[in-house]
Amino acid sequence: MKRTRKSKNVELLKERIRKDGVIKEGNVLKVDNFLNHQMDIELFNEIGKEFKRRFADVKIDKILTIEASGIGIAAIAAQYFGVPVVFAKKSQSINLDGTMLSAPIESFTHKRKYEVIVASRFLQPGENVLIIDDFLANGCAAMGLCQIIEAAHANVAGIGIVIEKGFQCGGKMLREKGLRVESLAIVDGMDAATQTVRFRD
Repeated sequence: MKRTRKSKNVELLKERIRKDGVIKEGNVLKVDNFLNHQMDIELFNEIGKEFKRRFADVKIDKILTIEASGIGIAAIAAQYFGVPVVFAKKSQSINLDGTMLSAPIESFTHKRKYEVIVASRFLQPGENVLIIDDFLANGCAAMGLCQIIEAAHANVAGIGIVIEKGFQCGGKMLREKGLRVESLAIVDGMDAATQTVRFRD
């Protein structure tokens, strides 16, 4: 029964990537029609259910993501876990006060380096924190969030990714560090000329 539900949710996501994803030169997969600009909330609901199914064996106290693309996905998923969402900010603001936790990250898509920050009061020692994000490429964002969780003396319960670029190093690096990574769709190859995507089984 679980296998059927997994297949339904994941196949729904893969089919949407095939239908509406746009492949650009330089290994860029644009999914802004439904995932990280315009958001398909019905699809997000299925993604949230799938993350809950995959991490059902783990006690989760908080979900941590990064602005901006991860927020919508994490917020929908959080309903199924019944926990708050904390998101790391990419810029300092006058609204941030108290002790801050920070980590450097480099965005594959934007080719920029950021210092992401989280107010320490939102991550408590001993909490089990699930990281959720839209993409995994080189793994910089996920590693930065792991650093923040560790600095808070909390636990990285796992990393939930909507789309992983399996041909890039991020997933392999995180798994080799002993981190649990659950990616709903792993792309093993893309062709900009034919606009085709090859998924890992």
